[in-house]
Amino acid sequence: MKPSKIAPTDHNVHAERVLIVDDDRGIVECVKWILEAKGYDCAVTYTGADGIAMLQTRGFDLVITDLKLPDMTGLEIIEAVKNMELDMPVILMTSFSSVESAIEALRKGAVDYIIKPFHNDDFGFAIDRAMNERRDRRENAVLKRQLRKVYTKNQIIGESENVRKLQAMIQRIAPTDANVLIQGESGTGKELVAQALHYGGPRAERPFVPVNCGAIPSELLESELFGHAKGAFTGAVSANQGLIRQASGGTLFLDEISEMPLTVQVKLLRVIQERQVRPVGSTQTYVTDTRFVAASNRNLKVEAEKGNFRADLFYRLNVITIQVPPLRDRENDIEILARHFLDYHSKKLGGRRYQMNQEFIKFLNYYEWPGNIRELENLIERVVILADSDVLTSVDLVDMLSAPSSEQKNPAPDVGVPLSIEEYTKETILLHQDTNTEAELAAILGIGRKALWIRRREWGLFKENK
Repeated sequence: MKPSKIAPTDHNVHAERVLIVDDDRGIVECVKWILEAKGYDCAVTYTGADGIAMLQTRGFDLVITDLKLPDMTGLEIIEAVKNMELDMPVILMTSFSSVESAIEALRKGAVDYIIKPFHNDDFGFAIDRAMNERRDRRENAVLKRQLRKVYTKNQIIGESENVRKLQAMIQRIAPTDANVLIQGESGTGKELVAQALHYGGPRAERPFVPVNCGAIPSELLESELFGHAKGAFTGAVSANQGLIRQASGGTLFLDEISEMPLTVQVKLLRVIQERQVRPVGSTQTYVTDTRFVAASNRNLKVEAEKGNFRADLFYRLNVITIQVPPLRDRENDIEILARHFLDYHSKKLGGRRYQMNQEFIKFLNYYEWPGNIRELENLIERVVILADSDVLTSVDLVDMLSAPSSEQKNPAPDVGVPLSIEEYTKETILLHQDTNTEAELAAILGIGRKALWIRRREWGLFKENK
C-alpha cells in the first residue's frame, strides 16, 4: 500500500542513484515508488549477481537489498560493496526477523535493517537517514580539505599582469570538465594551478588526487594509476582500486607526465577515451568520472614530435593549455611573494616578525630565479632560520652570494667582508669580464644577459675593445 504522503527532500538529489536488489517484484515497485517520490534515480535488479555486476560498472549512492536472494544473500552484497571499497551505505530488508541476522548485517556494514512488511513512511525516513549520514561524511571530508587549503601557504599570489591573466583563465576553465595541460618551468607552481582548477569548479567536493609520474618507478606506476586485482603480481595481497578510480568524481593531477612510460601512456589514453579503467590482472572494467589535469616542465608538443611522448595522448590532454609564467617574468610579484613566505615561515617557526631592508629587496628583484617560486621560498625559509636580526640585510645573503652554484666553474669574488648587492655585482663583473664570455658572466651572477647588459651600461663597465 502506498503511503498517504512521502516527505520530499529539500535538496538537489538529481545525481544520487539507488540500486534495488530484490526478487519480490511487488516490494521492488513499492520501494521504487518511495525513492522516486523523494527525487532519487533508481535502478532495479532481481539477482545478487546482476546487482554486483551493476555496482562494478555504474556509480550508486545507496544499495537496498533483500536478505534472501535467488542466488546469494544480502550479506554477500554487503561484502561485495566492502571489497570493492565503494563509499555507499547498504540497507538490508528481510521477512525473516532475528536478532542474530540483524547483528550480523550491522557488523558486516549495513547501515539499517528493515523488517517486511514495513510502514512506507518509516522506510522513507530510513532512506533519508542513510543518505544524510553519507552526505555529512563527505561534507566533513570536504571541510577538512578546505580548512587545509585555507591555512596553507599554497595560493596563487601576485598582482603582475601575467598572474592576472593566469587567474582569469583559471576562472574560465574551472567550471568545465575539459582536460587541461599545464606547462611551465620547474618551481613555477603548476600544482597550485591544478588545485585552483579543481577547487574553483563543481568537483570541489570530490577528491583532488595528485601523482608525480616521475617519482614512482615505471614498473609500479601502472598499478598505482589503474589499480590491481588481488594476486595480480607478487606482493598484491589485496585488491587496489588505483588512483584513477580514487579520483572519480574529482580530479586526477598527473604531474611531470612527460616521465610516464609509453606503455602506460597507451593505457591512460584508453581510459580517457572510454571513461573506463581495468585494473592490472583483472578482466573487469569500471566506469570512472575523472577529470584529467596534466603538467610538464617540458614542451609536450616537441616531445611528441620527437617520439618521446604519444601524440594521440598529447592531443587528448591538450584540450586547453595553461602556460605558467616563470618568476623572472613576474617582477612585480617577487617582493609580494617574498613577504608572503616570510610571514608564513616566521609564524611556522614561532611568530618572530622580520623586515627586509632595501638591499635585500634589491637583490630579490635583480636575481633571475632559475628555480622560480620554489627557489624563492627556499631562500626565505633558510634566511628565517639563520637570521640573527629582525631586519634582513645583504649580510644574510653572504653565504649564498659567495658560494657558486654547481654549474658555476668560476669563483665569486671574495666577500669575507659583507658587500652590498651593487658592490658584489660590480666586483664580479670586473673579476670575470676579461676571462669569461657574456653568457658565462651572466650565469655566474645568476641573471640574464639583458639584465647584465643594463647593469654594465649603467655602471660604465663595458670591456674596452683592443
